[in-house]
Amino acid sequence: MSGEADEIRGSSETIRDGGDGIRGTALGSAPVPLSVLDLVTVGAGHTASGAVRTAVELARTAERRGFHRYWVAEHHSMPGVASSSPAVLLAHLAAHTGRIRLGSGGVMLPNHAPLVIAEQFGTLEAMAPGRIDLGLGRAPGTDGATAAALRRGRHHEGADEFPQQLAELTRFLDDSFPDGHPYAGIHAVPGPVQATSPGGVQSAHRPPLWLLGSSGFSARLAGSLGLPFAFAHHFSAAHTLPALDLYRAAFRPSEVLAEPYALIGVAALAAEDEQEARRQVMTGALSMVRLRTGRPGLVPTPEEAEAYPFQEAERRFVDSWLGNVVHGTPDAVRQGLDDLAKRTGADELMITANAHGGAARLRSYELIADAYGLPG
Repeated sequence: MSGEADEIRGSSETIRDGGDGIRGTALGSAPVPLSVLDLVTVGAGHTASGAVRTAVELARTAERRGFHRYWVAEHHSMPGVASSSPAVLLAHLAAHTGRIRLGSGGVMLPNHAPLVIAEQFGTLEAMAPGRIDLGLGRAPGTDGATAAALRRGRHHEGADEFPQQLAELTRFLDDSFPDGHPYAGIHAVPGPVQATSPGGVQSAHRPPLWLLGSSGFSARLAGSLGLPFAFAHHFSAAHTLPALDLYRAAFRPSEVLAEPYALIGVAALAAEDEQEARRQVMTGALSMVRLRTGRPGLVPTPEEAEAYPFQEAERRFVDSWLGNVVHGTPDAVRQGLDDLAKRTGADELMITANAHGGAARLRSYELIADAYGLPG
């Protein structure tokens, strides 16, 4: 891994912002910057078009209320998640927002040719200069059969090749393949090559890279590269503290960051009363039960979740899963998020809301913003 790390470090000269666009600012009484992770969920009785409209409204709400960034995540073959194409969604959201950072949390690198990702995110950077984040994961974001379909003709490439794929992607983003490399004459456009072409005035800035993880591998790699790290606490809570410790221990200052910067994804939902919050998060709980048992579908309604006959093993899973979802009244959610920030030392909290309908999710973010006295 060290060879790939040195290669990636050596090709990051275009990022000299000292963390600008990475480190956020805590507003109101929030302990750290707050951000949004949107899975663009599709509930029973709703359409993907409606889910995308809700995503636009949520991004605008997040921007108005002072959330630092808004990310979408790549998933495949899941009827209840309409985020299979992060770059397409981000282009749409960029056209409907003006300030908030937009990014991927994340693009699953093994599913794609690095050049394609460099071109997509170079295009996004041209659409929304200085507002794009490129978060990368090494998991497929789906089941094995779907991953094979995505990687048709590239079956040998997977999570084990992630450091090499990351090094290649970074070279394309920076247009920095050395002379003699087979790809030295290939350029990701839009990109830095346009600045060095005759008459070129292209900015050298490109989207900052983030590594995502739910275990220790990406934590160590992000630390060794001096990159920001995002951990999926919302579905891997037992590994949060060990992964953050690994990241901080492995961290080497870079031209990107002088010190570690870690955000964690956290499932949280606020409602006017505790009973309604519980009613809403149970829709996400039932979705997870179905996903874990090979029955993914649309996000069920609260009524369907209330009537569902959970088996004993399913009930135990739900109780465990809900233990990591911060939910309740706005004050209770604020206290839960404060405690989580203190316990983990996270530099940023990225909130994802699990509920059937867009109205409940939008209301939750507004209530959380109100609880912290955020602007807007």
